[in-house]
Amino acid sequence: MQIALDTPGKKRALVFGLLVLSAGYFAAVSLQFSAEWLASRPSLSSVRLATRLDPGNAEFHDRLARLDDLAFHDARSAAEQLRMAVYLNPYDAHYWLRLSDAYQVLGDVRAQEEAVERAIAADPTTPDVAWVAANQFLAQGKTDKALQEFHIVMTGAPNMVNMVLVMCFRADPNPDVVLREVLPPYPGSYFSLLERLMSKEDTEATTRVWDGLVSLHQPIELPPVFNYIKYLLLHKEPEEATAVWRETASLMGLNSYLPSSNNLIVNGDFSLDVLNGGFDWQYKKQPSVSLILDTSDFHAGHRSLAIGFDGPGVNDAGIFQIIAVRPNTTYQFSGYYRNGEIEGAGGPHFALQDLYSSNVYYLSNELKYGSSWRNEFGEFTTGPDTRMLALRVTRVPAGAAIRGKLWIDDFRLVEKQPAEARF
Repeated sequence: MQIALDTPGKKRALVFGLLVLSAGYFAAVSLQFSAEWLASRPSLSSVRLATRLDPGNAEFHDRLARLDDLAFHDARSAAEQLRMAVYLNPYDAHYWLRLSDAYQVLGDVRAQEEAVERAIAADPTTPDVAWVAANQFLAQGKTDKALQEFHIVMTGAPNMVNMVLVMCFRADPNPDVVLREVLPPYPGSYFSLLERLMSKEDTEATTRVWDGLVSLHQPIELPPVFNYIKYLLLHKEPEEATAVWRETASLMGLNSYLPSSNNLIVNGDFSLDVLNGGFDWQYKKQPSVSLILDTSDFHAGHRSLAIGFDGPGVNDAGIFQIIAVRPNTTYQFSGYYRNGEIEGAGGPHFALQDLYSSNVYYLSNELKYGSSWRNEFGEFTTGPDTRMLALRVTRVPAGAAIRGKLWIDDFRLVEKQPAEARF
């Protein structure tokens, strides 16, 4: 539709109308700007004035409720402001949670519970909302609902896993409930629970958590596996430790690190990367000892381990491997070495000893006189309780100064086969 501006009066009327509209718009914008500025001030009176200037702004009512002297000294007024906030914007879960806090102070349990439920309905998946809701459910004694919310927290905020576990065990110390109701299907959360149970020395529960972790069929980190195996060995659970290593190898494609009937020593020729954990070679830094993988001199594979000695107080080279064996069983051991000039009393030896009793089943000759590769071998029979051996490079006697270099390689340990019956 076209309006004809064919007279001066019509033109003046149009200009006047535009001026009125502009003035109204400017007034509205100015009012809103003023309300925003006032609401940003920390003063209670400023926020109250902002709320009067723009009573339809839910955020202003929320800010008014959050002021210390209102929220902590006048819960009834806080609840009134928050009820207005959720009326204006029922989709902000934080308004509902703060309203539930106000109702808690007022002792209105029913209204508090309803406000928490409305917060969850408004935002069912955000971790910080779930965290507050879970803690309020705990305070109300609603453990099942709290655990459901803690599950949401764990799923969406992996950095809060340990905090969630602390609260879960306060609510229900049964690890099976936490495993079933709270943990999301992520390996990291299972390892966190595993670590907590290890700190409590609840070995039986750790095995169920590990079984749950394996059932995820997901890649896992090796360091926490090494810690768990170390824990199991320390608590004299060798069978469980070996099972964990087998399952880890399957999940991580590390089957080459598994012992076999042909050789119970893993990575005996150092051809694989040294994992420094599990049932591969492990090493601990020793004073006056250096360990280097040497690709220029080896007996088998494509490298050996070079051990340098240079000083006093050397008791052990710091390299070792834990080996699962059977009790009352005869084994045959073989290992190769070569050395440079080694000086000092008490040369290095290969030693196989019980991991728990420290009973030495095999001690080689002194590894001191072999400028070319030489083999040390022998056989021994384990005791009735022996299930784990430690293979080490040790000194006998220990402690005196020693200098020189030793290369070791091509280790093998097998069960001795019984002689064939003769007729």
